[in-house]
Amino acid sequence: MKSLLAVVVLSGLVASQSCAYAEVDLDDISLPDGFEIEVYADVPNARSLALGDDGVVFVSNRRANSVYAVVPQGDADPQVIEIISGLITPNGIAFHDGDLYVAEVDRILRFAGIGNRFDDMPDAEVLDIDLPDEKHHGWRYIGFGPDGKLYIAIGAPCNVCDRGDEGFARIIRTNPDGSERQVYAEGIRNSVGFTWHPTTDELWFTDNGRDRMGDDIPPCELNHAPQPGMHFGFPYCHGGDIPDPEFGEGRNCEDYTPPVQKLGPHVAPLGIKFYTGSMFPSEYRGQVFIAEHGSWNRSKKIGYRISLVSLESGAPVSYEVFAMGWLRKKKVSGRPVDLLILEDGSMLVSDDYAGKVYRISFAG
Repeated sequence: MKSLLAVVVLSGLVASQSCAYAEVDLDDISLPDGFEIEVYADVPNARSLALGDDGVVFVSNRRANSVYAVVPQGDADPQVIEIISGLITPNGIAFHDGDLYVAEVDRILRFAGIGNRFDDMPDAEVLDIDLPDEKHHGWRYIGFGPDGKLYIAIGAPCNVCDRGDEGFARIIRTNPDGSERQVYAEGIRNSVGFTWHPTTDELWFTDNGRDRMGDDIPPCELNHAPQPGMHFGFPYCHGGDIPDPEFGEGRNCEDYTPPVQKLGPHVAPLGIKFYTGSMFPSEYRGQVFIAEHGSWNRSKKIGYRISLVSLESGAPVSYEVFAMGWLRKKKVSGRPVDLLILEDGSMLVSDDYAGKVYRISFAG
């Protein structure tokens, strides 16, 4: 095991926001008829979400380098507890077989048997996984697949560059202890969200398109990787059919796997989930929800919403907005990051810009 440095484990400290966040008027958020949105919890810089035991939701904060536990309190508001601090850009978190996994830039931590031990946190272990320490696109996303493997995104350390042979621009997978590392997919600029189809167990993931090719190209991407060994084009081709002006010469875009759905240009798709609950109407079950964080350098802002990709026979047939209103008249009040389906069928949405976790439910 690698040595563990600079991790402070806290116990029983209720989180407080130390800086001002955007004010969100939930009346501005439009949803399909019958759906409602509410603030589930105030969590500073709320990023990735993971569901633990007994309804506890773990939330990462890559800006303050912390992890929080949002603990249900029956009919009362959930309690928000800062359980870990002193990390290095923690973004991805995952819960597996009673253990909490936290991804920093160059290492993965495991807190074994965490349960609800927030007043007596287990010691952190550093998994023996060699990860690059470059911070550009270094905020890792992680998750456990139906195969029991830990999947880890390793983004390209640039806007666009050809450094795949150095271990960038890919998704890898390992055993839960970090052993038996395998490259699962390549040619991925920066995935900050992936999930698995509830029936086929196949991997689906979002990818953020490159910048500085204009407002309208390339599209961001929804991708499908049913088996290991697929290459999705970066940095040679974008969106399946757009050669890169610098790295695309001499390359054929048909040699790479295209996205199954082109998303809006620069919408910055992050969290993705298939709807597996029973609360939402039947037409939403098995469909794909995507948190679009929003463009940062487009002349006309786009994204800042939750989109819905509907499937038929396993293939996308439509791409539309499900929830919007965090962008109004060029003013941003929120930026959706990650999604989580709760056991009751409602959906949580994290928002790092407003410091919130929202709950979307269907009341009919």
